[in-house]
Amino acid sequence: MARRLTLPDTASAAEPREGGRLHAPSARRNAAAICAAIAEHAPETGRALEIASGTGEHAAAIAACKPGLTWQPTDVDPARLASIDAWAADAGCGNLAPARLLDATEAGWGAAEDPWDLIFASNILHLVSDAEAETLIAEAARALAPGGLLMIYGPFRRPGGFASSGDEAFHASLTAQDPEIGYKSTGDVAAWCARAELVHEAELPMPANNLTHLARKPR
Repeated sequence: MARRLTLPDTASAAEPREGGRLHAPSARRNAAAICAAIAEHAPETGRALEIASGTGEHAAAIAACKPGLTWQPTDVDPARLASIDAWAADAGCGNLAPARLLDATEAGWGAAEDPWDLIFASNILHLVSDAEAETLIAEAARALAPGGLLMIYGPFRRPGGFASSGDEAFHASLTAQDPEIGYKSTGDVAAWCARAELVHEAELPMPANNLTHLARKPR
């Protein structure tokens, strides 16, 4: 999954800070909206897995807003793991576990997990191929407990196309670097969830033309 891309203002272009911390301005901007969505839709208690935690700024904020959830951040990049743990130390949340390595686009990881009540992925699907995105969703479905919720945040193509000219330009910049990646359509995400036997619940509108997809594993 790890690709070295030139990206505007994302975790992949994060600014180094003291103590191994990385800072992504976009993570700081959208943290409140993501926390609000999770506060409304995620379970109050249980076990939560975050895929592609990036700098760790989201993990620290979410763990603070949902103290009843044990939050497990992960990433594919060891440098990100150090940053996640550094931000976690600052947050001082007892429900935030040490970050661990996970490539969620590899087949087989879901069956090896103890069941999760919530799996959250942020700003990852547009940075992987269609096949990798479908694998991520299929494996997340396997890793969910019955009744568990999958939440996927990020930019997506709508049925009518891109939400803005900026989104279209960003997609073009991604495909220019790697033709296999780029924005996924909301229809594709819904189809992948259905093939994984997840039940679509909602597409939440988010700031900056982003969406959060909600899909649940039947009980």
